[in-house]
Amino acid sequence: MLARIYQPSKTTMQSGQQKAKEWLLEFEPASARLPDRLMGWWSSDDTQSQVVLHFETQEQAVDYAQRHGIPFQLFAPKARRRIIKAYADNFAFGRKEPWTH
Repeated sequence: MLARIYQPSKTTMQSGQQKAKEWLLEFEPASARLPDRLMGWWSSDDTQSQVVLHFETQEQAVDYAQRHGIPFQLFAPKARRRIIKAYADNFAFGRKEPWTH
């Protein structure tokens, strides 16, 4: 019952980073998911894979796992690269590529 502690990446549908600030603790699946023959849905007998705990900080998530004796693997967040763009850069004089329609 190994748990993963990580900070999720921001959603690709929005430019904001609201849900990317929290830390998640979720358990790795203990058994494989199998398709249901009647409905075609994927199912599993592992209920721990449905548990996702949300924490405000990394320290809170690690402290929770240690207090409850849960072995965990910590994934450090990758540094986000900010590419600052402006609409006026499309028409800049020193542009590397020519601007055409």
